[in-house]
Amino acid sequence: MTLNPLAAGLALGLALLAGTAQSRTEATSNTPEAERLDAVVVTATRALNALPLELAASTVIDRAAIERAQSPDLIDLLARQAGVDVSRTGGPGAVSSLFLRGGNSNHVLVLIDGVRVNSAQQGLFDFAHLPVDRIERIEIVRGPRAALWGSDAIGGVIQIFTRSPAERTAQFRLGRFDRREASVQWGGQGALGEFGIGAGLQDVGGFNASTPRNFSFDPDRDGYRNQHLGLSARARLGAQSLAAHALLTDAEIDFDRGRTFAESRSGGATLTGPLAANWSQQLVLGHASEDLLTRSAFGSRFESRRNSLDWLHELAFGSGQTLLFGLNHSDEEALARQADGRLVYDRGRRNNGLFTAWRGVAGAQQWDLAARLDDNSQFGTTRTAQAAWGLALSREWRLRTSWGQGFRAPNTNELYSPGFGGLFAGNPALRPERSQSLEAGLEWRRDTAFAGLSVYRSRVADLIAFAGPVFAASNVQRAQLDGIELDGGFDWGSSRWRGQLGWQRAENALSGAPLLRRAPRKAAVSVDLPAGPHLRLGLDALAAARRQDFDGPLPGYARFDLRLEAPLAPGWRLGLRVENLLDRPYTLASGFATPPRTALLELAYRAP
Repeated sequence: MTLNPLAAGLALGLALLAGTAQSRTEATSNTPEAERLDAVVVTATRALNALPLELAASTVIDRAAIERAQSPDLIDLLARQAGVDVSRTGGPGAVSSLFLRGGNSNHVLVLIDGVRVNSAQQGLFDFAHLPVDRIERIEIVRGPRAALWGSDAIGGVIQIFTRSPAERTAQFRLGRFDRREASVQWGGQGALGEFGIGAGLQDVGGFNASTPRNFSFDPDRDGYRNQHLGLSARARLGAQSLAAHALLTDAEIDFDRGRTFAESRSGGATLTGPLAANWSQQLVLGHASEDLLTRSAFGSRFESRRNSLDWLHELAFGSGQTLLFGLNHSDEEALARQADGRLVYDRGRRNNGLFTAWRGVAGAQQWDLAARLDDNSQFGTTRTAQAAWGLALSREWRLRTSWGQGFRAPNTNELYSPGFGGLFAGNPALRPERSQSLEAGLEWRRDTAFAGLSVYRSRVADLIAFAGPVFAASNVQRAQLDGIELDGGFDWGSSRWRGQLGWQRAENALSGAPLLRRAPRKAAVSVDLPAGPHLRLGLDALAAARRQDFDGPLPGYARFDLRLEAPLAPGWRLGLRVENLLDRPYTLASGFATPPRTALLELAYRAP
């Protein structure tokens, strides 16, 4: 029988929706960003009972910070975070790539509520279509985490947590280029638990996404339409907690003389709770699938799906030590068709993983050790490990250092694509990409002020590139990724100040050429100030140095955004965001345009 966790999640959500009383529940309160200093980052260690301080460079973006930013999409919000570079091939809905610590866009593992959502077809996650209104919290962990999470976690892991089921919210937005958005969530609580259902629509007339530098330049408006549906539920089963979620998005993207239809489905069911006094477990059934149809002169259709099972156990000892162990199973399938419907390939593979971790605290010292074994039906066995150590120098200062390995399994296109006329074909004999990283960090915290310094050095071997006389996929490249990250912030009265600086060298280790679309220097600053008794003012600045692209350098840029926010009636707020305040042109990908000065008006409600 085929495992379908999405159907199980939907069934649970509908059962709770039908079986619970329609009683109102109070919405979960927002955590002030000042309290983020002690936020628990579960993604870094997979621990069910995490320590307040983790031995990893990490960033937490809570719901309060998301609402303050008023970012219209997820990639814009992530672009301001430490260690992150982004590229986008046009406006809303265009393909959006994220590079973490100089690695490739498929070197970032992306999870939604613990379920892997990287495409089995391309190996990466397209952030363009995930609605910000469905997000409660984002954790960004920088550095390799393959010993805990498996393939793809070379540059790091981004985990997205969806909204609490019982919340009742509504958002409405109007903006330039005929932008119209609306989303609602209705939830409640009954005898069996919590339930919620949310839906949203987005329609953008758009602007011309290409520039004359693009070979397919066509001076038209490239629009975008997106609709989504989210279901979630939570229930107590004795000492165990059962949670389920499902997210379905359906997007339509215009580009010059072509149009792309992108459907994605993700969901899961999670059972968490104690098995004994010092023994906890978490069982996660997950599903992720996508269907990408392009109608153009070179049309195509790509479909992929993944079913997965993760079972994690945690043993806690009174001496401040914890032993984690678990297993993972995933079953993937991907197929490709030509524009006329002819099948190009239909391939599947399975992966089984076993992992263990030992972490603890003794006096001023803290440590994490982890190891993992993956057995893949396509390329065999891969072993990874990681180790981290931290020392509290005082109540305010802490030193940490770490070493870790990573790997990335070749995606289906790299393995089986027939290419174009014999060129750029896949290669079933490809090996996984491998990496090793070293990192040292120094952290300082006092009340609402914090600062962190991270220095890292990574080496990636067996990088897959299209090489040789027919440009076939081959393990021929190596990369060296070195960098320094500095981030910090403080609260001063009613004002909030946050900033980050980054220096990196991301190069091809064989030729010395810079890796594409990675800025060697980057800075971001965000300031929130009271501008009156019932008005807050925000200013965001983002600057990136000159980067290299396929056909030459991309100039450096500085972009400034202005935000205003005012509370209305209880639970209601009004926001105004002006993006690219100075109306200066900038480029994220060669041949593709970015929006000029754009205003976005937002009306939002959250039940008190």
